Amino acid sequence: MTHRVGDIEQITATLEKYIQGSLNADVALLKSIFHPQAAMFGYFGPNLLAGSPEPFFAHLASGPSLAQAGKPYRAKIVSIEVTGNTASAKLVEDGFSDLDFVDYFHLLKVDGQWLIVAKTFHHD
Repeated sequence: MTHRVGDIEQITATLEKYIQGSLNADVALLKSIFHPQAAMFGYFGPNLLAGSPEPFFAHLASGPSLAQAGKPYRAKIVSIEVTGNTASAKLVEDGFSDLDFVDYFHLLKVDGQWLIVAKTFHHD
């Protein structure tokens, strides 16, 4: 028997934590939803960023949060696909560091918790 509805609800909760963590620069919250060996890839301008999410966490921790700065940040979960203990999700973000992003997440269910194992991103 599958439990996809429950899994989708749990993945949605994980992505909502990502959104709240990004808005409030809550690095502890973000670290709780990323696998310790997670990867993050994408271009920031002409530069390829490849590796762990630690530079992302450091960026958030380095200044006032989007909420504190009064930035008009919005995010929406566009899609979630689940197969067994794996999932993919798409998130769009408007106004993150004055840019608009499309994020693709790969998640894995580890010990009953959905964790982000990879994030790729594009920005306009």
